[in-house]
Amino acid sequence: MKSIDLRVEGMTCASCVRHVNSALASVAGVDEVSIDLATGRVRVSGDADAQALVAALQDAGYPARREASAPEASKARGCGGGSCCCH
Repeated sequence: MKSIDLRVEGMTCASCVRHVNSALASVAGVDEVSIDLATGRVRVSGDADAQALVAALQDAGYPARREASAPEASKARGCGGGSCCCH
């Protein structure tokens, strides 16, 4: 099982959280959804396709984009020494 981190725009209240959760839960392969309203970050666990998740959110009226997880972001910046955060 993998996790996909998303940044979702437009969530302002508990009702928005329910709509986002419902939109993501409808995508095949979603096992669990964790939403942080304050930061607009969402983590989806399962085998769902990231593009399908973003499309479902856009269809529900919430623009979204995939965010790199912490190790992916560090590696993208060129991190990778023996004592770096990636190890």
